[in-house]
Amino acid sequence: MSVAEIERSIIKKFRKEIWCPFVKSVKQYELLQEGDRVAVCISGGKDSFLLAKCMQELCRHGKYQFWLEFIVMDPGYAPQNRQRIEENAQKLGVPVRIFASDIFAVVDSVQTGSACYLCARMRRGYLYEFAKKCGCNKIALGHHFDDVVGTTLLSMLYGAEIKTMMPKLRSTGHPGMELIRPLYAVRERDVVRWAQDNDLHFLNCACRFTERVANKEEESKRREMKQLLAHMEQTNPEAANNVFRSMHNVALDCIVGWRKDGKRGSFLDEY
Repeated sequence: MSVAEIERSIIKKFRKEIWCPFVKSVKQYELLQEGDRVAVCISGGKDSFLLAKCMQELCRHGKYQFWLEFIVMDPGYAPQNRQRIEENAQKLGVPVRIFASDIFAVVDSVQTGSACYLCARMRRGYLYEFAKKCGCNKIALGHHFDDVVGTTLLSMLYGAEIKTMMPKLRSTGHPGMELIRPLYAVRERDVVRWAQDNDLHFLNCACRFTERVANKEEESKRREMKQLLAHMEQTNPEAANNVFRSMHNVALDCIVGWRKDGKRGSFLDEY
């Protein structure tokens, strides 16, 4: 497949499944403004590379002007994994800027806590810092619909709280920086179909730690949520959509308790 054919597939063949939900999310959640400089963060997986292509297309043909940087953090990839990222970037016509960090080495040395959680937090910090050096005011991540729904269920079933993955967030540690998730409404199954249809092969998880340690608790819980949703959708095809929509339709009159900005509230306060 040529770059042009891959790009055309997003706005033609997968218009309903990928392009329209992507554009709708950008508009609905006001993810982009005139003059933004966005660092599209590429991990090497299918989601972040699809995000890069969607952002390129929107930048070329959108109604307002913004600028893109495509950044790849090498946290200590094996040589063959870094090579795979570079080859896919070239094949897709994505001009990446790669910078190094020692995250894998640090996470690999930690004996307690979730390695995946620590890695994600450290990655975020490095990405913000490099994006600022590139003159960007936003970073874009490739989280999709299924990540949002999975996070919502994990929070309820294992965290005893109702919260979700937000479409955009202001950084607390990096003033003036914002995180956006433009693939917020795109289903993972459609990302997989897009990659397969274009004969594209991406990294899954290239972490040295996860390659060595099987059945990690955090990953197993996310897998459990996927399996739970797949089972529910067999009898209720709208199950995942309803979980997603429920976080846009919270009935505050029927909430027993809540917290905001470190303060807690109860329905009894206004009973």
